Amino acid sequence: MPDISVQDLTNKLLSEDFASKAPIAGMLSSPVVETSMVITLDELSPYELDPRLTRNPLYDEIKASIRERGLDSPPSITQRPGAKGYIIRSGGNTRLSILRELWTETRDERFFRIPCLFRPWSKRGEIIALTGHLAEDELHGGLSFIERALGVNNARELYEQETGKVLSQSELARLLKSDGYPVPQPHISRMQEAIQYLLPAIPTVLYAGLGRHQVEQLTGLRRAAERAWAVHGTNTHRNIDFTTLFQDVLVMFDSTPGNFSVQRVQDELIGQMADLLDMEYDTLAFKITDADRRWQLLSNEAPSTEPRGSILQEKMPLPVTPPEVTSESTNARNILPSTASKESTQPTSSPTEPAVHTSQDKSATGNNEHAALIQQRVVSPASTTERLQSIQRLVADHTGETLPDFKCNVLQSIPIQVDSLYPITDIWHIDTSLDEPSRLRTHIAQFATEIAHEVGAQDLIEPYENGIGFSCKYANGCVNTNTSASMVLVLLHALSTPYLPATYPPSDTESSIQLGLLGYLLQGILDASNDVNNAPQRLNDSALVKLFRLLRLTRRLIDIENGTQDDSDVIPRS
Repeated sequence: MPDISVQDLTNKLLSEDFASKAPIAGMLSSPVVETSMVITLDELSPYELDPRLTRNPLYDEIKASIRERGLDSPPSITQRPGAKGYIIRSGGNTRLSILRELWTETRDERFFRIPCLFRPWSKRGEIIALTGHLAEDELHGGLSFIERALGVNNARELYEQETGKVLSQSELARLLKSDGYPVPQPHISRMQEAIQYLLPAIPTVLYAGLGRHQVEQLTGLRRAAERAWAVHGTNTHRNIDFTTLFQDVLVMFDSTPGNFSVQRVQDELIGQMADLLDMEYDTLAFKITDADRRWQLLSNEAPSTEPRGSILQEKMPLPVTPPEVTSESTNARNILPSTASKESTQPTSSPTEPAVHTSQDKSATGNNEHAALIQQRVVSPASTTERLQSIQRLVADHTGETLPDFKCNVLQSIPIQVDSLYPITDIWHIDTSLDEPSRLRTHIAQFATEIAHEVGAQDLIEPYENGIGFSCKYANGCVNTNTSASMVLVLLHALSTPYLPATYPPSDTESSIQLGLLGYLLQGILDASNDVNNAPQRLNDSALVKLFRLLRLTRRLIDIENGTQDDSDVIPRS
């Protein structure tokens, strides 16, 4: 075989006969499951709808940390169907920007090739990405009011595309909560007002970080002033659009974000309105502020716990309503005790060392008893996470909402007071002195008698030393003609008879009774216009509370008799 040159061999290999007939893939497909990946900066783009429009206030601190330690928390990324590159999925635009800066400054490969967690794009990918960025931005540096408002507005548009209908504020609040970013409906209302009326006039001030309280004051001023304009404006003023007037006033104060004052906006607005309406300034100011107060009362707008007062707070301050008991207010009282109380309680001579220890011991004992009381009211653990609680606390801080605090509210919300031989101050709590079978039966029998007394059937309840503590007698003719009495006896009989011995004389209280009437007894008739023959009257609230207490004591009695605890030790023995 003759020798062949290298060039000839190359030409033959590159000829069409050696070309592959298989299709060439343009690019690798994305993973279909959650996957750890290492990608380069040129493959990754920021999320376009990121709510954060201004520099993260923690930017420098985050950059210094990444420079020294590297990327401790890899960003979550995803890829839209058909796209070539990747995008940040939920929080991480700030870190991406910092990495690009550090790569430009240092050319260090650890800032160019970064580990990421890839998550596949879902059918609700856009909504998941946006709500994820909202939540993550709140946790890392927070968002300004207007950034949060615009982010929620973008979410509303995506939800409306998904559902195919226009959403109410309540529906939007429900959808945001279901996707992990809870925002109360009143706060959504303020956000939409800010976007519609404030953003066109004072974008510089809003993006500089104008807070919720000032936004709330401005929107309240606008509503009150618009109502005053509608009442006092004559036909000659109908051609003047109030929204334009309000925004023209606002524009005057958009150049100095650091010195922005709602009071100055109010003074200018009322001054221009007074000139146009030919009214005295003070008269118009009073009408606007008074209308704002009445509007808050009529619309049930809860006042902020901060001393916001009226819009004219510098001239006409309102008394501050004492805030509800919360963990923050409790801590504040502990940290900043009243000076007067210190002076009144401080002894003339310094306390001795044993006295100090005694006080500390009493305090520790009181804290332990308080914690034990709270634990006794925990029927089941709350299904939540620290992450969700953190987001809820951050949103509440910005919205001014007060989150329900179980530890502070439980000892106030559950206790009640009902007149009885054994007064009920707490449906759930069982005192140690009561937590014994014979005493429980005594209380149960007394509550059954008092419940029957409400319908005149107290003589038909007999205490019993076994079972749950009572039984029902035979129904006499008088009771059989009283539907309410008959139904109460049927209810009490149903509770007691399963625990009576087989030899115990049977009762016929359930004879000729429609068990369906029990609903009317406990809940009342749904439609008062319906003529329900012989329907029993609804059990009054006092008897209903006694019934709840009876059930609580009965369950505890049965647990003691069986040697078990409530709900598999969820509630410890009192």
